[in-house]
Amino acid sequence: GWPAVCGKFRAARTLSAVESLKDPETEPYRSKYSARALLQEVKQLLSAAEEGGEARVLAVRRAVLEYELGVNHTDTEELSAGEEHLQRCTQLLEPHRLSPHCVSLYIQAQNNLGILWSRRDEIETAQTYLESAEALYNQYMKEDGNPPLDPSEHFMAEEEKLTDQERSKRFEKAYTHTLYYLAQVYQHLDMIEKAAQYCHTTLKRQLEYCGYYPVEWARNAATLSQYYLSKECFMEARHCLAAASVIFSQAGQVPSAEDNETEQDQHDLPERKAEIARCWIKYCLNLLQSARKLLEDNIGELDPDRQLELKAQRKKEEDEKEKGRKKAVLFGTSDICDSVLAMEEKVSSVYPLDFQEAREIFLVGQNYVQEAKEFFQVDGYVTDHIEIVQDHSALFKVLAFFEEDYERRCKMHKRRIDMLEPIYADLNPQYYLLICRQLQCELADTYYEMMDLKVAIGNRLEKLDSHTVKKINSLAQFAIKYYELFLDSLRNPDKVFPEKLEEDVLRPAMVAKFHIARLYGKLITSDSKKQLENMQTSLEYYTFLVDYCEKYPDAVPAVETELELSKEMVTLLPASMERLRAKLSPCV
Repeated sequence: GWPAVCGKFRAARTLSAVESLKDPETEPYRSKYSARALLQEVKQLLSAAEEGGEARVLAVRRAVLEYELGVNHTDTEELSAGEEHLQRCTQLLEPHRLSPHCVSLYIQAQNNLGILWSRRDEIETAQTYLESAEALYNQYMKEDGNPPLDPSEHFMAEEEKLTDQERSKRFEKAYTHTLYYLAQVYQHLDMIEKAAQYCHTTLKRQLEYCGYYPVEWARNAATLSQYYLSKECFMEARHCLAAASVIFSQAGQVPSAEDNETEQDQHDLPERKAEIARCWIKYCLNLLQSARKLLEDNIGELDPDRQLELKAQRKKEEDEKEKGRKKAVLFGTSDICDSVLAMEEKVSSVYPLDFQEAREIFLVGQNYVQEAKEFFQVDGYVTDHIEIVQDHSALFKVLAFFEEDYERRCKMHKRRIDMLEPIYADLNPQYYLLICRQLQCELADTYYEMMDLKVAIGNRLEKLDSHTVKKINSLAQFAIKYYELFLDSLRNPDKVFPEKLEEDVLRPAMVAKFHIARLYGKLITSDSKKQLENMQTSLEYYTFLVDYCEKYPDAVPAVETELELSKEMVTLLPASMERLRAKLSPCV
């Protein structure tokens, strides 16, 4: 009889969803195969039990079984058989697909066909199925809108049928899955903007219907924040990160509508938490760097007129903008919203326009650096750890831009040296060549910047004292040392410098040559012979740049400014050297 049919159907679903989780590794699909056998039995019983039944009811019940068999075969990696069953399901439902009895099942079948085709790497085919599921949902909601039956109800006794509230929840969850898979499809197809939009909607709906794993949800929201950062939408990026942090804190304590997270997830919590911290670091760094771009003049210093103008403009815009955009992005129910809001208030999402505002963002970033470093330690996570330290150094670098006092600015760059040098000293260039080169360039640039600042401080003095002279020379020597180390890393095993530079190192190598030329020109000495030697070395480096660009004109766009100045120096230096020689000649 009918109750027996329903019982078998229920047993098959339990085997598939619950028992299969306990299958041994040697027989990973044991329960799935048992479930399949039961579904085949139900299929036979159905034909016998329903002689003379209503055609539509029969068709829908058959479609439910085809659907279950389709998912079952897909789960056991038998994609062709899975596809056949799912196609049969949609064929049976086609005439009634907009009826409350069929619409949910039809959408779920299309979702699964979408997944199946994306597993075959046929992304466009997957896209067709998923977009058709999306269109059907929208059409049904417009034309009918009542909570439709859940597929499982076709094998339930009348008294077991679901409430409207439960039906609605399950239907909405199926549609959320459609959007979730579409987000992934659009990402594969490089439709990044659309992918982000669908990802955002998915996250919102998962919160709304309480269907999410906190850790996975937080990870997706943090990833989405990086998309908003690339578009300089700092308010949206901050909202995603604040929501990620709030939802992440529920992990392991709030039972969600989804099954609880596995032990593996619990084990991964510290790493996931550190990953979110790293996204916060990027947020603070990007916000500061974008503000610097707005404020800097043509020599990279803070432009006070621009600063006043932006402050006036911000006052006017702030109030209107926040209101309009807030509505579009908010995540979650009211209690979640409150926690997210509290989290957002800890860091600004508008461009900092002076040192005080920049420092507040810097400090938030620095706190997240400490949090990320707790997990990503040098032992075991070398590259991650170094990237975090490089971000920390970049935070100091951009904060220094906002600092007016040259001495204090110098101290900030010194902090960068102190964090980068020990890391560089411990690295084996044989295994970490790329990172070594990055650190060589950054250390050289930092020393170079400090030398420039010390020269500027010295220029304000009536007379250069020996201490300042020593300091300037020492900083210049260190900068030269690191630039030379970088250039040496480009040599072949026979220590020969490449005839033609690879594209990825072209600009850094040329800038290194240019800076070394400038540094030799900045060295201060009272010994005229030494001064001549320095000028000669300087001239050789400038000449290298000019000759290289003559030989390889395609290199010019990468170093236009440096090339122009080098050409100038190649003309001016020989004359200066002549004058100095003339002065020396009586003594020679």
